[in-house]
Amino acid sequence: MVNDYLKQRAHAEAIVERAADQLRDLLVDLVKEVDPFPPFPGSMFTSGIEVQPTSNSSLGCVIVGDDAELYELELGLDHEEISRGGDAHAARIEHAIELDLTKAEYVTTVHAAIQAVATYLETRD
Repeated sequence: MVNDYLKQRAHAEAIVERAADQLRDLLVDLVKEVDPFPPFPGSMFTSGIEVQPTSNSSLGCVIVGDDAELYELELGLDHEEISRGGDAHAARIEHAIELDLTKAEYVTTVHAAIQAVATYLETRD
C-alpha cells in the first residue's frame, strides 16, 4: 500500500517536471519573437517584461528577461552616493536576481510569464 503512494508521488513529480520543461520551451520560443527587448518601465538599465505571479506568491516584481529566465527585480538608491551630493540617476541601483523556485512554483510562474510575453507581442503587433 505505501509503495503505491510512493509511486503516485513519483508520478506526480514526473508530470510537474515535464510540464516545467514544456512551458520553459514555450517561453524560450516566445522570447525569441521579442526584438528588441523592451526596457522595464521606470528602470534605467534593465530590460524585461513584467510577470504577474499568482496571488499567493511572496515574490516582489517578477520579470522575464531576454534570456527567457525569470528574475525578481529590486530597485533602489545608493543613499551614501546621494548624501555625498551625487546625482540621483547615477545612484540608482537595479538588481535582477534569478529566481530559485521549486518545480511546482516554476510551473505557475512560467505560465504567467508566457501570458505576459504573449500579451506584449499581441499589443506590439
